[in-house]
Parts: sequence; C-alpha cells; structure tokens
Amino acid sequence: MPEDLLSLPPAVGAWRREHASRRHPTLDALEEATQALPERNMQTASEQAELLAFLVELIGAKLVVEVGTFTGYGALAMALALPEDGRLITLDVGDWDGIGEGHWAQAGVAERIERRLGLAKESLDALIAGPERGLVDLVYVDADKKLYPRYLQQALMLVRPGGLVAMDNIFWGGAIADPDDRERQVDALREVVDRCRDDDGLGMTLLPIADGLLLLRRR
Repeated sequence: MPEDLLSLPPAVGAWRREHASRRHPTLDALEEATQALPERNMQTASEQAELLAFLVELIGAKLVVEVGTFTGYGALAMALALPEDGRLITLDVGDWDGIGEGHWAQAGVAERIERRLGLAKESLDALIAGPERGLVDLVYVDADKKLYPRYLQQALMLVRPGGLVAMDNIFWGGAIADPDDRERQVDALREVVDRCRDDDGLGMTLLPIADGLLLLRRR
C-alpha cells in the first residue's frame, strides 16, 4: 500500500526509512520495479513487510504461506527472514511477468519460495488436504477481500498452535468505519474482525499500519 496511508508526517517517515530500516538492496530494486506498474498500490507497504519479516524471525518460522503474491515483495521480505531450510508457499492467479522470480533469485532465496498459480481458495484447500495442515507457522493474507472470511477459516486450519495469521487491508481505505458503506468486501472485512474478536481461541490485535493489519495468534 502507498506510504501516504500512514499517519506519520512525510519527514518522519523519510527519517525512519533512512535511519531505522535495514533496507535490502534487492527489496529496494523490487519495490522500484513494482512502483512502475499501474497496479503499484497493491504492493505490501515496506513498513508492513519489515514487520512480517520480524515476526517470521521472532517465532522461528520455517513454513510460511502467503495468499496473494503480486510482484513478490512481501514474499521476498519474509523469505529473507527464513532460515536456509525454511519454505514459503505463495499463492496467486498470475505471475506478473515473472518480476518476483528474478528478484528472488537475485537475493539468493529463490529455493525457499514456491509459487502456486490458481485460485487461492482452491490452493488453500489443497494445502489443507496435504502434509502442511496444522504445521504452518505464519499465514499472510492479502488477496480478494470478499473471500476473507473463507481465507480466515482456511488459514486457521493450516496454522499450528502458537502460529500467526496476518490479514492486510482491514481498514479498506477507511470504509470499514463508514456505517453507510455496505459493499460486499467491506462487510466481509467486518465479519472477519467480529469473528476474531469473539473467538477466545485467538489472540488478536489490529495494528494501524498502512491500511490496517490484523494479527492473530492461534492459542
């Protein structure tokens, strides 16, 4: 998501980026390539990618599932935080001209990343039916918002006890707080938040970063 969605003044954001961010050169190159695309706003915010990478390292993750690859920026950030024997499975309906693969290889983490093409709901069902069920350390969801309730259910079937689920774009540009907005994707996001709030089996926090990042921990 674009950085202007953050509440930080531009000067503070620029200072943070220069002084408090460990910028990997290949991540920067991939971000630059992504920003040249008309769909550039679909990219995971750099601050959010840093947080996801930190969480991967914090919980000692070895198996990560990403729902929604786009150009592979988030996948690259998380793969860089994985150990050498770690694995990231990323799901999308397209490959965006192979932009991600080239940068993954340049960063030396291509062998850690497996891209699976097709509808995410079907790819997730295949993972649930496979050996990954109940063993995934972190699931990151950034795909069709209308399907977020289904993705949540599938992610919780995949993630291990103590594992994390992260869901992007919960604020949906502020629409989540507009009672007059009854668009299908907004109602789906509200359903997800309400369901998680009422589930004692989940630890939950909704972070005001970028367009709203919902973090869940399966207890």
